[in-house]
Amino acid sequence: MSRFSWLSDFATRLRVAGVDTHEIPVPPPARRLALAAADWGSAAAVAAQHGCRWAGMWADADAQRMQLYCLLEHAGDHLLLSAEAPLAAPEFTSQTPHYPAADRLERHARDLFGVVFANHPDARRWTRHRAWPETWHPLHPDALANAPAPGRTPADSNYPFAPLQGNGVFEIPVGPVHAGIIEPGHFRFHAAGEPVLRLEERLGYVHKGIEHLAVGREPTALARLSARVSGDSAVAHAWAACQAMERAVAAHVPLRALALRGLLAERERVANHLGDIGAICNDVGFAFAHLQTARLRERWQRRNRECFGHRLLMDSVVPGGVARDLDAAQVETLRIDHAALRHELIPLFDVIDDHPPLGDRLIGTGMLSAEDARALGSVGYVGKASGQSFDLRRDAPYAPYDGLQVAAVTETEGDVAARVRVRMAELLDSLDLMDRLLDTLPAGEVAAELPAAAPGAQGLGLVEGWRGETLAWVRFGSDGLIARYFPRDPSWFAWPALERLIHGNIVPDFPVCNKSVNGSYSGVDL
Repeated sequence: MSRFSWLSDFATRLRVAGVDTHEIPVPPPARRLALAAADWGSAAAVAAQHGCRWAGMWADADAQRMQLYCLLEHAGDHLLLSAEAPLAAPEFTSQTPHYPAADRLERHARDLFGVVFANHPDARRWTRHRAWPETWHPLHPDALANAPAPGRTPADSNYPFAPLQGNGVFEIPVGPVHAGIIEPGHFRFHAAGEPVLRLEERLGYVHKGIEHLAVGREPTALARLSARVSGDSAVAHAWAACQAMERAVAAHVPLRALALRGLLAERERVANHLGDIGAICNDVGFAFAHLQTARLRERWQRRNRECFGHRLLMDSVVPGGVARDLDAAQVETLRIDHAALRHELIPLFDVIDDHPPLGDRLIGTGMLSAEDARALGSVGYVGKASGQSFDLRRDAPYAPYDGLQVAAVTETEGDVAARVRVRMAELLDSLDLMDRLLDTLPAGEVAAELPAAAPGAQGLGLVEGWRGETLAWVRFGSDGLIARYFPRDPSWFAWPALERLIHGNIVPDFPVCNKSVNGSYSGVDL
Protein backbone atom coordinates (compact mmCIF):
# COMPACT_ATOMS: atom_id res chain seq x y z
CA MET A 1 0.00 0.00 0.00
CA SER A 2 1.38 3.45 -0.91
CA ARG A 3 1.88 6.07 1.78
CA PHE A 4 -1.40 7.51 3.13
CA SER A 5 -3.51 5.90 0.40
CA TRP A 6 -6.14 5.36 3.10
CA LEU A 7 -6.31 9.01 4.16
CA SER A 8 -8.80 10.11 1.51
CA ASP A 9 -11.29 7.46 2.60
CA PHE A 10 -10.71 8.39 6.26
CA ALA A 11 -11.31 12.09 5.53
CA THR A 12 -14.52 11.17 3.72
CA ARG A 13 -15.70 9.18 6.72
CA LEU A 14 -14.98 12.17 8.95
CA ARG A 15 -17.09 14.45 6.71
CA VAL A 16 -19.96 11.95 6.70
CA ALA A 17 -19.80 11.98 10.52
CA GLY A 18 -20.04 15.78 10.48
CA VAL A 19 -16.37 16.37 11.33
CA ASP A 20 -14.82 19.15 9.25
CA THR A 21 -11.04 19.07 8.89
CA HIS A 22 -8.27 20.87 7.04
CA GLU A 23 -4.70 19.73 6.53
CA ILE A 24 -1.76 21.61 8.04
CA PRO A 25 1.71 20.94 6.63
CA VAL A 26 4.13 19.24 9.04
CA PRO A 27 7.57 17.66 8.55
CA PRO A 28 7.54 14.02 7.40
CA PRO A 29 6.74 11.29 8.17
CA ALA A 30 3.40 12.36 9.65
CA ARG A 31 0.52 14.32 8.17
CA ARG A 32 -1.79 16.52 10.21
CA LEU A 33 -5.52 17.21 10.17
CA ALA A 34 -6.98 20.05 12.25
CA LEU A 35 -10.54 19.88 13.56
CA ALA A 36 -12.84 21.54 16.07
CA ALA A 37 -12.58 20.85 19.80
CA ALA A 38 -16.21 19.70 19.88
CA ASP A 39 -15.37 17.05 17.26
CA TRP A 40 -12.39 15.59 19.17
CA GLY A 41 -14.32 12.56 20.40
CA SER A 42 -16.27 12.09 17.15
CA ALA A 43 -13.01 11.93 15.18
CA ALA A 44 -11.79 9.20 17.51
CA ALA A 45 -14.98 7.23 16.93
CA VAL A 46 -14.42 7.37 13.16
CA ALA A 47 -10.73 6.46 13.58
CA ALA A 48 -11.60 3.43 15.69
CA GLN A 49 -14.13 2.24 13.10
CA HIS A 50 -11.51 2.76 10.39
CA GLY A 51 -9.06 0.49 12.25
CA CYS A 52 -6.56 3.15 13.29
CA ARG A 53 -4.34 2.43 16.28
CA TRP A 54 -4.37 5.16 18.94
CA ALA A 55 -0.70 6.01 19.58
CA GLY A 56 -0.69 8.94 21.99
CA MET A 57 -2.07 12.33 22.96
CA TRP A 58 -0.58 15.50 24.46
CA ALA A 59 -1.45 19.13 25.13
CA ASP A 60 0.24 22.42 24.35
CA ALA A 61 -0.76 25.94 25.36
CA ASP A 62 0.06 29.60 24.89
CA ALA A 63 -1.43 32.79 26.30
CA GLN A 64 -4.61 32.52 24.21
CA ARG A 65 -5.29 28.90 23.39
CA MET A 66 -5.09 25.29 24.48
CA GLN A 67 -4.15 22.81 21.77
CA LEU A 68 -4.43 19.03 21.73
CA TYR A 69 -2.61 16.56 19.49
CA CYS A 70 -3.51 12.92 18.95
CA LEU A 71 -1.36 10.47 16.99
CA LEU A 72 -3.00 7.69 15.00
CA GLU A 73 -1.28 4.88 13.10
CA HIS A 74 -2.72 2.96 10.17
CA ALA A 75 -0.88 0.73 7.68
CA GLY A 76 2.45 2.10 8.90
CA ASP A 77 1.43 5.74 8.39
CA HIS A 78 1.13 8.23 11.24
CA LEU A 79 -1.56 10.88 11.28
CA LEU A 80 -1.70 13.79 13.71
CA LEU A 81 -5.11 15.12 14.70
CA SER A 82 -5.11 18.55 16.32
CA ALA A 83 -7.73 20.81 17.82
CA GLU A 84 -7.68 24.00 19.84
CA ALA A 85 -9.93 25.81 22.28
CA PRO A 86 -9.73 29.16 24.09
CA LEU A 87 -7.43 29.05 27.10
CA ALA A 88 -10.27 30.34 29.26
CA ALA A 89 -12.50 27.39 28.28
CA PRO A 90 -10.24 24.45 27.30
CA GLU A 91 -12.95 21.85 26.78
CA PHE A 92 -12.74 18.90 24.38
CA THR A 93 -14.80 15.75 24.01
CA SER A 94 -13.03 12.68 25.38
CA GLN A 95 -11.58 9.99 23.13
CA THR A 96 -11.52 7.42 25.94
CA PRO A 97 -14.99 5.98 25.17
CA HIS A 98 -13.64 4.96 21.76
CA TYR A 99 -10.01 4.21 22.72
CA PRO A 100 -9.44 2.83 26.24
CA ALA A 101 -5.73 3.57 25.73
CA ALA A 102 -6.55 7.30 25.90
CA ASP A 103 -7.73 7.16 29.52
CA ARG A 104 -4.54 7.92 31.44
CA LEU A 105 -3.00 10.32 28.93
CA GLU A 106 -6.18 12.41 28.93
CA ARG A 107 -6.13 12.46 32.73
CA HIS A 108 -2.43 13.42 32.58
CA ALA A 109 -3.27 16.39 30.34
CA ARG A 110 -6.15 17.34 32.62
CA ASP A 111 -3.93 17.31 35.71
CA LEU A 112 -0.99 19.22 34.21
CA PHE A 113 -2.75 21.64 31.84
CA GLY A 114 -6.29 21.93 33.16
CA VAL A 115 -7.84 20.48 29.99
CA VAL A 116 -11.51 19.55 30.45
CA PHE A 117 -12.55 16.31 28.76
CA ALA A 118 -16.31 16.06 28.43
CA ASN A 119 -17.67 12.52 28.77
CA HIS A 120 -14.46 11.15 30.25
CA PRO A 121 -15.44 8.10 32.34
CA ASP A 122 -12.96 8.70 35.18
CA ALA A 123 -12.83 11.97 37.13
CA ARG A 124 -10.01 10.88 39.45
CA ARG A 125 -6.70 12.66 39.20
CA TRP A 126 -3.81 10.65 37.77
CA THR A 127 -0.53 12.57 37.66
CA ARG A 128 -1.22 15.13 40.35
CA HIS A 129 -1.67 12.95 43.45
CA ARG A 130 -1.78 15.49 46.30
CA ALA A 131 1.42 17.40 45.59
CA TRP A 132 -0.51 20.49 44.53
CA PRO A 133 -4.08 21.80 44.86
CA GLU A 134 -6.93 20.39 42.84
CA THR A 135 -7.38 23.64 40.91
CA TRP A 136 -3.70 24.30 40.09
CA HIS A 137 -2.15 22.94 36.91
CA PRO A 138 1.64 23.29 36.68
CA LEU A 139 1.94 23.44 32.88
CA HIS A 140 -0.90 25.92 32.39
CA PRO A 141 0.43 29.28 31.09
CA ASP A 142 -0.92 31.01 34.22
CA ALA A 143 0.60 28.48 36.63
CA LEU A 144 3.50 30.68 37.84
CA ALA A 145 1.18 33.57 38.64
CA ASN A 146 -0.85 31.56 41.15
CA ALA A 147 1.63 28.92 42.30
CA PRO A 148 0.85 27.43 45.71
CA ALA A 149 3.19 28.01 48.61
CA PRO A 150 5.68 25.15 49.00
CA GLY A 151 5.04 22.76 51.83
CA ARG A 152 4.99 19.14 52.80
CA THR A 153 2.89 17.00 50.48
CA PRO A 154 0.09 15.18 52.31
CA ALA A 155 0.12 11.39 52.19
CA ASP A 156 -1.74 10.03 49.19
CA SER A 157 -3.98 7.95 51.39
CA ASN A 158 -7.46 8.63 50.06
CA TYR A 159 -7.32 7.58 46.41
CA PRO A 160 -10.78 6.15 45.65
CA PHE A 161 -9.97 2.74 44.26
CA ALA A 162 -13.01 1.28 42.54
CA PRO A 163 -14.82 -1.03 44.98
CA LEU A 164 -15.69 -4.62 44.16
CA GLN A 165 -18.06 -6.33 46.54
CA GLY A 166 -19.33 -9.85 46.88
CA ASN A 167 -19.27 -12.88 49.10
CA GLY A 168 -15.66 -13.89 49.73
CA VAL A 169 -14.14 -10.94 47.84
CA PHE A 170 -11.27 -9.21 49.60
CA GLU A 171 -8.66 -6.56 48.76
CA ILE A 172 -4.88 -6.97 48.76
CA PRO A 173 -2.90 -3.71 48.72
CA VAL A 174 0.66 -3.99 47.38
CA GLY A 175 3.00 -1.00 47.43
CA PRO A 176 3.67 1.74 46.65
CA VAL A 177 6.91 0.87 48.48
CA HIS A 178 8.17 -2.57 47.45
CA ALA A 179 10.61 -5.08 48.90
CA GLY A 180 13.29 -4.20 46.36
CA ILE A 181 14.90 -1.30 44.52
CA ILE A 182 12.13 -0.84 41.95
CA GLU A 183 10.25 2.44 41.73
CA PRO A 184 7.03 2.97 43.68
CA GLY A 185 3.66 1.88 42.39
CA HIS A 186 0.50 0.76 44.15
CA PHE A 187 -1.36 -2.37 43.05
CA ARG A 188 -4.84 -2.99 44.48
CA PHE A 189 -6.01 -6.56 43.97
CA HIS A 190 -9.57 -7.79 44.39
CA ALA A 191 -9.53 -11.54 44.82
CA ALA A 192 -11.81 -14.39 45.76
CA GLY A 193 -9.49 -16.89 47.33
CA GLU A 194 -6.40 -16.88 45.11
CA PRO A 195 -7.91 -16.00 41.69
CA VAL A 196 -7.67 -12.30 40.87
CA LEU A 197 -10.98 -10.69 39.96
CA ARG A 198 -9.57 -7.24 39.28
CA LEU A 199 -6.33 -5.30 39.52
CA GLU A 200 -6.15 -1.52 39.68
CA GLU A 201 -2.87 0.38 39.47
CA ARG A 202 -1.88 3.69 41.02
CA LEU A 203 1.33 5.07 39.52
CA GLY A 204 3.10 8.43 39.36
CA TYR A 205 4.51 8.65 42.89
CA VAL A 206 7.77 10.31 41.79
CA HIS A 207 6.59 12.99 39.40
CA LYS A 208 9.83 14.37 37.90
CA GLY A 209 8.51 17.37 36.03
CA ILE A 210 10.16 16.29 32.76
CA GLU A 211 7.86 18.39 30.56
CA HIS A 212 8.50 21.53 32.60
CA LEU A 213 12.25 20.89 32.86
CA ALA A 214 12.45 20.75 29.06
CA VAL A 215 11.23 24.31 28.55
CA GLY A 216 14.01 26.73 27.69
CA ARG A 217 16.63 24.07 26.95
CA GLU A 218 18.82 24.05 23.90
CA PRO A 219 18.86 20.83 21.82
CA THR A 220 21.88 19.18 23.46
CA ALA A 221 20.41 19.72 26.92
CA LEU A 222 17.07 18.29 25.81
CA ALA A 223 18.82 15.19 24.49
CA ARG A 224 20.43 14.66 27.90
CA LEU A 225 17.08 15.12 29.63
CA SER A 226 15.28 12.76 27.26
CA ALA A 227 17.83 10.00 27.93
CA ARG A 228 16.63 10.13 31.55
CA VAL A 229 12.90 9.77 30.95
CA SER A 230 13.39 6.04 31.57
CA GLY A 231 16.92 4.93 32.34
CA ASP A 232 16.60 1.54 30.66
CA SER A 233 15.51 3.27 27.42
CA ALA A 234 18.17 5.98 27.23
CA VAL A 235 18.85 5.35 23.53
CA ALA A 236 15.20 5.06 22.50
CA HIS A 237 14.07 8.28 24.16
CA ALA A 238 17.16 10.28 23.21
CA TRP A 239 16.94 9.12 19.60
CA ALA A 240 13.22 9.98 19.43
CA ALA A 241 13.85 13.45 20.87
CA CYS A 242 16.80 14.10 18.54
CA GLN A 243 14.83 12.79 15.58
CA ALA A 244 11.99 15.19 16.43
CA MET A 245 14.37 18.16 16.68
CA GLU A 246 16.18 17.19 13.49
CA ARG A 247 12.92 16.92 11.58
CA ALA A 248 11.76 20.27 12.95
CA VAL A 249 14.83 22.03 11.52
CA ALA A 250 15.28 19.79 8.43
CA ALA A 251 18.73 18.69 9.63
CA HIS A 252 20.92 16.29 7.69
CA VAL A 253 22.30 13.52 9.93
CA PRO A 254 25.40 11.72 8.58
CA LEU A 255 24.80 8.17 7.37
CA ARG A 256 27.50 6.80 9.67
CA ALA A 257 25.78 8.41 12.66
CA LEU A 258 22.44 6.86 11.70
CA ALA A 259 24.03 3.41 11.41
CA LEU A 260 25.64 3.83 14.84
CA ARG A 261 22.29 4.92 16.30
CA GLY A 262 20.81 1.68 15.02
CA LEU A 263 23.65 -0.26 16.60
CA LEU A 264 23.10 1.51 19.92
CA ALA A 265 19.35 0.84 19.85
CA GLU A 266 19.89 -2.86 19.17
CA ARG A 267 22.47 -3.07 21.97
CA GLU A 268 19.90 -1.56 24.31
CA ARG A 269 17.33 -4.10 23.13
CA VAL A 270 19.71 -7.03 23.70
CA ALA A 271 20.67 -5.91 27.22
CA ASN A 272 17.08 -5.46 28.38
CA HIS A 273 15.75 -8.64 26.80
CA LEU A 274 18.58 -10.60 28.41
CA GLY A 275 17.74 -9.17 31.81
CA ASP A 276 14.01 -9.72 31.53
CA ILE A 277 14.18 -13.27 30.15
CA GLY A 278 16.30 -14.29 33.13
CA ALA A 279 14.11 -12.41 35.61
CA ILE A 280 10.95 -14.05 34.29
CA CYS A 281 12.52 -17.47 34.74
CA ASN A 282 13.74 -16.52 38.22
CA ASP A 283 10.25 -15.42 39.28
CA VAL A 284 9.09 -19.03 38.93
CA GLY A 285 12.17 -20.57 40.52
CA PHE A 286 14.27 -21.39 37.45
CA ALA A 287 17.42 -19.68 38.71
CA PHE A 288 19.71 -21.35 36.17
CA ALA A 289 18.45 -19.16 33.31
CA HIS A 290 18.61 -16.05 35.48
CA LEU A 291 22.26 -16.68 36.37
CA GLN A 292 23.23 -17.26 32.74
CA THR A 293 21.46 -14.22 31.33
CA ALA A 294 22.77 -12.02 34.14
CA ARG A 295 26.30 -13.12 33.33
CA LEU A 296 25.84 -12.43 29.64
CA ARG A 297 24.14 -9.09 30.26
CA GLU A 298 26.96 -7.94 32.53
CA ARG A 299 29.55 -8.76 29.89
CA TRP A 300 27.46 -6.94 27.28
CA GLN A 301 27.12 -3.79 29.37
CA ARG A 302 30.81 -3.70 30.19
CA ARG A 303 31.41 -3.60 26.44
CA ASN A 304 28.94 -0.72 26.23
CA ARG A 305 31.04 1.24 28.68
CA GLU A 306 34.27 0.35 26.89
CA CYS A 307 33.09 1.34 23.41
CA PHE A 308 30.48 4.02 24.09
CA GLY A 309 31.33 5.39 27.53
CA HIS A 310 28.33 4.21 29.58
CA ARG A 311 26.89 0.85 30.62
CA LEU A 312 23.35 2.02 29.80
CA LEU A 313 24.49 4.03 26.76
CA MET A 314 23.45 7.26 28.42
CA ASP A 315 24.13 10.39 26.31
CA SER A 316 25.36 8.34 23.35
CA VAL A 317 22.78 9.91 21.01
CA VAL A 318 23.18 13.66 20.49
CA PRO A 319 21.44 16.17 18.20
CA GLY A 320 22.79 15.65 14.71
CA GLY A 321 24.41 12.28 15.35
CA VAL A 322 26.17 10.30 18.07
CA ALA A 323 28.74 11.18 20.70
CA ARG A 324 31.36 8.52 19.85
CA ASP A 325 32.68 6.76 16.79
CA LEU A 326 33.98 3.20 16.53
CA ASP A 327 37.45 2.41 15.23
CA ALA A 328 38.27 -0.69 13.17
CA ALA A 329 39.46 -2.66 16.20
CA GLN A 330 36.23 -1.96 18.08
CA VAL A 331 34.14 -2.98 15.08
CA GLU A 332 35.96 -6.32 14.98
CA THR A 333 35.56 -6.76 18.74
CA LEU A 334 31.81 -6.25 18.47
CA ARG A 335 31.57 -8.79 15.65
CA ILE A 336 33.33 -11.34 17.86
CA ASP A 337 30.99 -10.46 20.75
CA HIS A 338 27.93 -11.04 18.58
CA ALA A 339 29.13 -14.47 17.50
CA ALA A 340 30.03 -15.45 21.07
CA LEU A 341 26.67 -14.34 22.46
CA ARG A 342 24.76 -16.12 19.71
CA HIS A 343 26.76 -19.30 20.41
CA GLU A 344 25.76 -19.19 24.09
CA LEU A 345 22.14 -18.13 23.61
CA ILE A 346 20.95 -20.74 21.14
CA PRO A 347 21.35 -23.74 23.51
CA LEU A 348 20.15 -21.66 26.47
CA PHE A 349 17.01 -20.62 24.60
CA ASP A 350 16.42 -24.25 23.63
CA VAL A 351 16.34 -25.12 27.34
CA ILE A 352 14.00 -22.23 28.20
CA ASP A 353 11.65 -23.08 25.34
CA ASP A 354 11.45 -26.78 26.16
CA HIS A 355 11.79 -27.18 29.94
CA PRO A 356 8.55 -28.76 31.22
CA PRO A 357 8.63 -27.35 34.78
CA LEU A 358 9.16 -23.85 33.36
CA GLY A 359 6.43 -24.35 30.78
CA ASP A 360 4.02 -25.39 33.53
CA ARG A 361 4.37 -21.91 35.07
CA LEU A 362 4.52 -19.78 31.91
CA ILE A 363 2.20 -21.44 29.38
CA GLY A 364 -1.37 -20.20 29.79
CA THR A 365 -0.36 -17.65 32.45
CA GLY A 366 -1.19 -13.97 32.06
CA MET A 367 -3.04 -14.27 28.76
CA LEU A 368 -3.75 -11.05 26.85
CA SER A 369 -6.16 -11.60 23.98
CA ALA A 370 -5.62 -10.06 20.57
CA GLU A 371 -8.83 -8.05 21.05
CA ASP A 372 -7.62 -6.58 24.34
CA ALA A 373 -4.16 -5.89 22.90
CA ARG A 374 -5.72 -3.93 20.02
CA ALA A 375 -8.08 -2.00 22.30
CA LEU A 376 -5.24 -1.03 24.65
CA GLY A 377 -2.84 -0.06 21.86
CA SER A 378 -0.25 -2.63 22.94
CA VAL A 379 3.07 -2.37 21.12
CA GLY A 380 6.48 -4.03 21.33
CA TYR A 381 6.78 -7.52 22.75
CA VAL A 382 3.49 -7.16 24.66
CA GLY A 383 1.55 -6.54 21.45
CA LYS A 384 3.56 -8.97 19.32
CA ALA A 385 2.89 -11.84 21.73
CA SER A 386 -0.84 -11.20 21.22
CA GLY A 387 -0.82 -11.04 17.44
CA GLN A 388 -0.06 -7.31 16.99
CA SER A 389 2.94 -7.42 14.69
CA PHE A 390 3.60 -3.69 14.26
CA ASP A 391 7.27 -2.72 14.35
CA LEU A 392 8.41 0.73 13.23
CA ARG A 393 11.69 -0.68 11.94
CA ARG A 394 9.78 -2.78 9.41
CA ASP A 395 6.38 -1.10 8.93
CA ALA A 396 7.41 2.57 8.97
CA PRO A 397 11.18 2.28 8.51
CA TYR A 398 13.58 5.12 9.22
CA ALA A 399 17.34 5.16 8.65
CA PRO A 400 19.24 2.90 9.04
CA TYR A 401 16.41 0.33 9.14
CA ASP A 402 15.10 1.40 5.74
CA GLY A 403 18.08 -0.46 4.30
CA LEU A 404 17.73 -3.58 6.44
CA GLN A 405 15.37 -6.55 6.59
CA VAL A 406 13.72 -6.69 10.02
CA ALA A 407 12.07 -10.01 10.84
CA ALA A 408 8.36 -10.19 11.63
CA VAL A 409 8.25 -11.60 15.16
CA THR A 410 4.69 -12.45 16.19
CA GLU A 411 3.03 -14.96 18.49
CA THR A 412 -0.69 -15.49 19.03
CA GLU A 413 -1.02 -17.18 22.43
CA GLY A 414 -0.69 -13.92 24.39
CA ASP A 415 0.67 -15.57 27.56
CA VAL A 416 3.91 -15.14 29.49
CA ALA A 417 5.53 -17.92 27.45
CA ALA A 418 4.70 -16.08 24.22
CA ARG A 419 6.19 -12.86 25.54
CA VAL A 420 9.37 -14.78 26.38
CA ARG A 421 9.50 -16.30 22.91
CA VAL A 422 9.09 -12.89 21.29
CA ARG A 423 11.97 -11.52 23.36
CA MET A 424 14.22 -14.46 22.45
CA ALA A 425 13.46 -14.09 18.74
CA GLU A 426 13.98 -10.33 18.84
CA LEU A 427 17.28 -10.73 20.64
CA LEU A 428 18.68 -13.13 18.05
CA ASP A 429 17.40 -10.92 15.24
CA SER A 430 19.13 -7.92 16.85
CA LEU A 431 22.44 -9.77 16.67
CA ASP A 432 21.90 -10.30 12.95
CA LEU A 433 20.93 -6.66 12.42
CA MET A 434 24.02 -5.44 14.25
CA ASP A 435 26.26 -7.66 12.12
CA ARG A 436 24.72 -6.15 8.99
CA LEU A 437 25.14 -2.63 10.35
CA LEU A 438 28.81 -3.26 11.05
CA ASP A 439 29.33 -4.92 7.66
CA THR A 440 27.89 -1.89 5.85
CA LEU A 441 29.03 0.87 8.22
CA PRO A 442 29.41 3.98 6.05
CA ALA A 443 32.47 6.19 6.23
CA GLY A 444 32.23 9.82 7.25
CA GLU A 445 31.37 12.05 10.16
CA VAL A 446 29.32 10.94 13.17
CA ALA A 447 27.63 14.28 13.95
CA ALA A 448 26.46 17.44 12.20
CA GLU A 449 25.47 20.80 13.61
CA LEU A 450 21.73 21.51 13.71
CA PRO A 451 20.44 24.48 11.70
CA ALA A 452 18.76 27.24 13.67
CA ALA A 453 15.10 26.53 14.39
CA ALA A 454 12.43 28.79 12.96
CA PRO A 455 10.01 30.18 15.57
CA GLY A 456 7.34 27.61 16.30
CA ALA A 457 9.06 24.80 14.38
CA GLN A 458 7.65 21.40 15.33
CA GLY A 459 8.87 17.86 14.87
CA LEU A 460 7.73 14.32 15.64
CA GLY A 461 10.16 11.55 16.53
CA LEU A 462 9.22 7.87 16.31
CA VAL A 463 11.69 5.13 17.26
CA GLU A 464 11.21 1.40 17.86
CA GLY A 465 12.69 1.09 21.33
CA TRP A 466 13.09 -2.23 23.06
CA ARG A 467 9.62 -1.85 24.64
CA GLY A 468 8.11 -0.77 21.33
CA GLU A 469 7.12 2.45 19.59
CA THR A 470 8.65 5.42 21.44
CA LEU A 471 7.40 8.91 20.62
CA ALA A 472 8.74 12.42 21.11
CA TRP A 473 7.19 15.72 20.04
CA VAL A 474 8.99 19.05 20.25
CA ARG A 475 8.14 22.66 19.52
CA PHE A 476 10.75 25.39 19.37
CA GLY A 477 10.08 28.87 20.69
CA SER A 478 10.89 32.20 19.08
CA ASP A 479 14.29 32.18 20.83
CA GLY A 480 15.37 28.91 19.19
CA LEU A 481 15.06 27.01 22.47
CA ILE A 482 12.65 24.22 23.36
CA ALA A 483 9.18 25.52 24.17
CA ARG A 484 7.45 22.14 24.52
CA TYR A 485 8.61 18.53 24.75
CA PHE A 486 6.42 15.49 25.23
CA PRO A 487 7.79 11.93 25.40
CA ARG A 488 5.41 8.99 25.16
CA ASP A 489 6.90 5.75 26.48
CA PRO A 490 5.31 2.43 25.38
CA SER A 491 4.59 1.78 29.05
CA TRP A 492 1.52 4.05 28.88
CA PHE A 493 -0.06 1.08 27.07
CA ALA A 494 1.78 -1.76 28.83
CA TRP A 495 0.52 -0.97 32.32
CA PRO A 496 -3.21 -1.17 31.40
CA ALA A 497 -2.44 -4.44 29.61
CA LEU A 498 -1.10 -5.83 32.89
CA GLU A 499 -4.37 -4.92 34.62
CA ARG A 500 -6.26 -6.83 31.93
CA LEU A 501 -4.09 -9.95 31.57
CA ILE A 502 -3.97 -10.73 35.31
CA HIS A 503 -7.72 -11.50 35.38
CA GLY A 504 -8.34 -15.09 36.43
CA ASN A 505 -4.73 -15.74 37.40
CA ILE A 506 -3.81 -16.53 40.97
CA VAL A 507 -2.20 -13.87 43.13
CA PRO A 508 1.19 -15.69 43.35
CA ASP A 509 1.49 -15.47 39.54
CA PHE A 510 1.42 -11.67 39.59
CA PRO A 511 5.23 -11.23 39.81
CA VAL A 512 5.89 -13.27 36.66
CA CYS A 513 3.01 -11.60 34.81
CA ASN A 514 4.34 -8.21 35.85
CA LYS A 515 7.88 -9.00 34.79
CA SER A 516 6.72 -10.37 31.43
CA VAL A 517 5.20 -6.94 30.71
CA ASN A 518 7.84 -4.90 32.56
CA GLY A 519 6.27 -1.48 32.20
CA SER A 520 8.47 1.45 33.17
CA TYR A 521 7.27 3.38 36.20
CA SER A 522 9.54 6.27 35.25
CA GLY A 523 8.37 6.25 31.64
CA VAL A 524 4.83 7.23 32.66
CA ASP A 525 5.80 9.34 35.69
CA LEU A 526 6.78 12.45 33.78
